[in-house]
This record gives sequence, structure tokens and C-alpha cells, in this order.
Amino acid sequence: MTPEQTNVAEKMTSVKAACDKAPAGPRKDRALEHYQAAEKAHEANNYDETDRELNAAAEEII
Repeated sequence: MTPEQTNVAEKMTSVKAACDKAPAGPRKDRALEHYQAAEKAHEANNYDETDRELNAAAEEII
């Protein structure tokens, strides 16, 4: 794995854990939608889009 791939994988793990711990509600729902979009972008090896979606997910649950 390249350093960029490693960073994205670590960030995905971190954001997923935060989403799981977040209280139920519309913010968590939006965060999970962004996380799912990040997963799709990651599968397509689009690391810029993955990072944007992970940032959006994190913003929803802060």
C-alpha cells in the first residue's frame, strides 16, 4: 500500500468508529451516507473523493 492508501484506510476506520458511536438521528444518517459514498470512491481508487466524503462524514458527527 502506498502512504496515501494507508492514510485513507486509517481515516476510514476512524470515521466509521465515530459514526458507529454517534447518537441516532439525522446527522448520523447523513454521516453514514457520506461514509458509504467514501467506500464506493475507495473501491474505485478515487482517493481524493474518498477523502472529501470522509471529511463530510466527520463534519456531520462533530
